[in-house]
Amino acid sequence: MKATQYVAHKPGPDGLIHYSTEENAIWQTLVERQLGHLEGRACQEYIDGMARLNLPKARIPQLDEINQVLMPATGWQVSRVPALISFDHFFELLASQRFPVATFIRTREELDYLQEPDIFHELFGHCPLLTNPAFARFTHTYGQLGLDASPQDRVFLARLYWFTVEFGLLNTPDGRRIYGGGILSSPGETGYAFKSPKPEFRRFELLDVLRTPYRIDIMQPIYYVLDSIDELFHIAEMDIMGNIQEAKALGLFAPTFPPKEKQAS
Repeated sequence: MKATQYVAHKPGPDGLIHYSTEENAIWQTLVERQLGHLEGRACQEYIDGMARLNLPKARIPQLDEINQVLMPATGWQVSRVPALISFDHFFELLASQRFPVATFIRTREELDYLQEPDIFHELFGHCPLLTNPAFARFTHTYGQLGLDASPQDRVFLARLYWFTVEFGLLNTPDGRRIYGGGILSSPGETGYAFKSPKPEFRRFELLDVLRTPYRIDIMQPIYYVLDSIDELFHIAEMDIMGNIQEAKALGLFAPTFPPKEKQAS
């Protein structure tokens, strides 16, 4: 695991996490700013999930508040974790229908982008869709597969997660819409996915997704698009691990982005 400057908060004696005034103010800034970017861009399933969660705007919510909605909706709950966790722990949580949430929030210096998933990214970006049965089922299946996968196979599984849960898009009668939390929680990526002529939009094909390289520190050059969120039910039933073996044999597609520059030591 990489090092991080962030430290997740732990509950106090009263069972609550006490965030500072500044941390709550950052949450409010992030929520209000991103809600403006998502109008006419987020998928209806996300909008419905946001309405059910009813996230507070002026403060960071407690995880129990989220669980009171997720549990009756799909059987999921959120689980407090440190700023960074191992892949083993990540898959263990998903396999048991617990979504990891690091209980820290980014600083104002990293308001637009940070590599570690903070509580805003997890609660605002992902949790609304965990109220949706198709998204919840797919995420559960993904965790179960990852739990037993080899390190090499997990690299291929990571591409599936990246192009669905993090950066997935839908075709709808009203136009293209977002369901991936990496876009839903990022004003830059939201604008880029809808306004820039640069990205390529490809129809979701499992084998292609598994063979597509990506970088976490750039705007995405490729997005994979489903025709319906319910397609995630179908993907969850596919032979994903068999497709991974086929992807290994075929090899990866050539990257559509430049290599990451090495930092001088």
